Amino acid sequence: MSQKKDIYTESVELHEKHHGKIEVYSKVPIRNRHDLSLAYTPGVAAVCREIARDKNLAYKYTLKANTIAIVTDGSRVLSLGNVGGHAAIPVMEGKALLFRKLADIDAFPICFEKAHKGIAEDIRNIAPVFGGIALEDISAPRCFEIEEALQGIGIPVMHDDQHGTAVVVLAALINACRVTGKRFEDLNIVVSGAGAAGYAITRMLRCIGYNPDLCSSVNDIIVCDSKGIIHRNREGLYANKYKFIIAGQTNRSGRTGTLEDAMGGADVCIGVSVPAIITPAMVRSMNQDPVIFAMANPVPEILPHDALMAGAAIVGTGRGEYPNQINYALAFPGIFRGALDVHATRISDEMKVAAAHALADYVLHPQKNRILPPVLDRDVVTAVAKAVSAAAITSGCARSFD
Repeated sequence: MSQKKDIYTESVELHEKHHGKIEVYSKVPIRNRHDLSLAYTPGVAAVCREIARDKNLAYKYTLKANTIAIVTDGSRVLSLGNVGGHAAIPVMEGKALLFRKLADIDAFPICFEKAHKGIAEDIRNIAPVFGGIALEDISAPRCFEIEEALQGIGIPVMHDDQHGTAVVVLAALINACRVTGKRFEDLNIVVSGAGAAGYAITRMLRCIGYNPDLCSSVNDIIVCDSKGIIHRNREGLYANKYKFIIAGQTNRSGRTGTLEDAMGGADVCIGVSVPAIITPAMVRSMNQDPVIFAMANPVPEILPHDALMAGAAIVGTGRGEYPNQINYALAFPGIFRGALDVHATRISDEMKVAAAHALADYVLHPQKNRILPPVLDRDVVTAVAKAVSAAAITSGCARSFD
């Protein structure tokens, strides 16, 4: 009797069989010399002259209008850590596959072998061929610095680990409030993890850097890293610009201590940290009907069954076999689809908040075990893209060719 293969063995065999997951197809035929003359030399010279006259015509005549670069240096891949550019290729291919299957976007992996100071300039120099840049699996705080450095290049640049995750968390929390009857603005939230995702989630939920008219802010957030609660007087805080920003906008009561201390009396705990860090006793110490988003992968901060038995009203994780999968794949295909549809120059705060509300509103009657739609529902992409395109126009990020 043969033994059932685990998912990891099956995945290795799949990749070996197909030599990866994506390939390039031709849109036009090359059957004879005339076809060749149209697609390549000499006919293509006329197209080059047109684009040289007006570079925006690249959106009309080339793949730029519908192509995304997925860029990584392999410094923080999944839970594997700094595995480098070669080992990052399978993940970037997988993301390219999702772009194509869910949003009809052509995406190509760009994997640098290692982190280096000039990566932002390298990305800037390859930008002409792409309509957008998806930054992926880059360690903090470099991911913040690279994204900030690229905001003026004329096409959308978004670090999905940050903003894609934050958009889905906001959507999930909106619907969790609809199910539990809690008011969003009354929530006291604990975020376990102060890396890329934790930073972006905190900023969005507290409207840090956002126009307050865009979104309602929760009552307060306490952020914990490996050293415990982040607070204004913590030693060594000034060495990290981004944790310093968090400290200035959260933990208004000045609490100190551990994650366990932080969770006492909280309404929500959002985990973007490490496995098995939350215990049932910590859940029981929270307010009535707490919400737990345990998103560490592949093993969450607390297993759903344990959180529910400890009194959690709603539990979400990053894994597909449990209810309420909080996966940034619900956000990035629609965000980039919407941005590409209006040839956006950047992804504004308005576009991200619009994506979150579109995602939440897509679930007409949220329930305890259904606060988000399925990840592979293509209609979700359409709904999010429509909202993002509209927000791009109103926020002045849509490109006009008049």
